[in-house]
Amino acid sequence: MRTKSVLTSSDAQKMLAACKVEAQKNQWDVSIAIVDDNGNLFHLERMDGAPAMTAEVAAAKARTSALTRRPSKFMEDRVKDRPAFLNHPAGGLFVQGGVPLLHQGECVGAIGVSGVQSHEDEQIANAGAAALG
Repeated sequence: MRTKSVLTSSDAQKMLAACKVEAQKNQWDVSIAIVDDNGNLFHLERMDGAPAMTAEVAAAKARTSALTRRPSKFMEDRVKDRPAFLNHPAGGLFVQGGVPLLHQGECVGAIGVSGVQSHEDEQIANAGAAALG
């Protein structure tokens, strides 16, 4: 058997803090979701001022990214080229703003963000992913 890396609560707190710094620096009120490698919700925070729906959208973006092991933008672009990808077995939300969390070349989860423009959501998610190291 091999050893598998998993996210810890400490990891989630570190990534969440980095996401919040990026969001607050730009005065963006967002929801931030962190999921494990199976797309199960690990941590969710809706910042003050972020609409309620953003929590669901952030979680869906994160789940999509974790299950496909790619940024959700990749799937958004695939659907534009090949609409049949809407039936992808991973399901989820094929909208930019989710990024996979990679550790030693393996996906250990993902971060999804919702509340501003999709490319800005991804900017926040990338700040969190960078904090994982």
